[in-house]
Amino acid sequence: MAGTAQQTRRMAPELPLGRDAVAVRQRIEMAERLLERVFVIPGINRPIGLDVILDIVPVAGNAIGALMGMYLVWEARNLGMSKWQMTRMMGNVGIDAVIGAVPFVGAVADFFFRSNTRNLKIVRKHLDKHHPASRIIEA
Repeated sequence: MAGTAQQTRRMAPELPLGRDAVAVRQRIEMAERLLERVFVIPGINRPIGLDVILDIVPVAGNAIGALMGMYLVWEARNLGMSKWQMTRMMGNVGIDAVIGAVPFVGAVADFFFRSNTRNLKIVRKHLDKHHPASRIIEA
């Protein structure tokens, strides 16, 4: 049993702590991956995440998805992003919440409107401009 716990710890990425730009970037990217790109739908090779899956659950699923989306906005606040950028990010989460409010139909619409991916792009643009050392080169 102890071997299984050690294997799980090695497989799971560690959550970076701290308010530095690199740690915040890693947390935001992990959250976006969880919300938008956990599974790939076979046949169409389109990724989906918890955001779409939660929209299937009426009311509570949409509320949980919106709260998880607001986590990205809260992390962006830790970076000192402008009010305009924060407003755009909150607008993306708000649009996602309104679209997702319609059971089942909202899940289909959420499949195409990826608010968390849009918010990640806003954060990356800010970080690349103000904290260029936080860039991560993906292989």
